[in-house]
Amino acid sequence: MSGLGGISYGGAPMSDDDITTILGESSAFEGKLTFEGTVRIDGRFKGEIRTQGTLIIGQSAELEADIKAATVVVHGLLRGDVTASESLTIQAPARVYGNLSTPTLTVERGAFFEGHCGMSGAQPETGEVSAVAAESVAAEAS
Repeated sequence: MSGLGGISYGGAPMSDDDITTILGESSAFEGKLTFEGTVRIDGRFKGEIRTQGTLIIGQSAELEADIKAATVVVHGLLRGDVTASESLTIQAPARVYGNLSTPTLTVERGAFFEGHCGMSGAQPETGEVSAVAAESVAAEAS
């Protein structure tokens, strides 16, 4: 696995071959991004993102965006509202500020989330928020 900084999706590590497009660490983009497949952003982005695919926000990324995607994995800084139709994962050391809507939310210990979350739509198999998410949110609230 090269160049992904330990990114995993669904518990399985991802390789460079799994990612369609990468917005590099030194890049900055403002506007509307629409894509298919999987896109990883490591730079700065401001605007809207729309996809039926997967968005990976890398550890060095800084996004101010309204996001609608099937799957979102956050490692960096995100300010904005996210609607993930399948799942949303906030992995350490991510910092997320905004409103989230997804049927499946995972917040890893060491990640930060401030905002509101709605979990409507299809229910996850267990029908519960992961224990890691509950512990992380509780730790940040105190």
